[in-house]
Amino acid sequence: MKENPGRLISILYRKSQIHWGQVLKEYDLSSAEYPVLIQLFKQDGRTQEDLTAEIVIDKSAIARVVQSLVEKGIVEKKKDPIDKRCNRIYLTEQGRQCKEPIEQGVKEWNSILTKDMQMEEMQEIMRLLRQMADNVQDQSERQE
Repeated sequence: MKENPGRLISILYRKSQIHWGQVLKEYDLSSAEYPVLIQLFKQDGRTQEDLTAEIVIDKSAIARVVQSLVEKGIVEKKKDPIDKRCNRIYLTEQGRQCKEPIEQGVKEWNSILTKDMQMEEMQEIMRLLRQMADNVQDQSERQE
């Protein structure tokens, strides 16, 4: 019987949600919020548009996540000083305190995923996952 990649991806997604639920519970964060924080850890002060493009979710979803993070005191929104139409998102002190545990959660999850794999195997998996992501992106662009 041929394996179904969609089923395996679904299993990984569900298990990742459980992992992130445990990691983030202490900080009252959701699995939808941590990708925004990861991007802000890389570069604070990004625009909502940057976050939308980087995380590959729609503008309304980013707006909801950012609003939730603002309400929790994790980030703050400020108008861009040059382009007043843009909001820039900045980590608060409380948000910066989440960096280490979230980065540790990423390491733990990646370690679980790649346990007993050789470097060549990990590189091949990354190549195939990128190809799958590109295929999905190409399909969604044709539908727009």
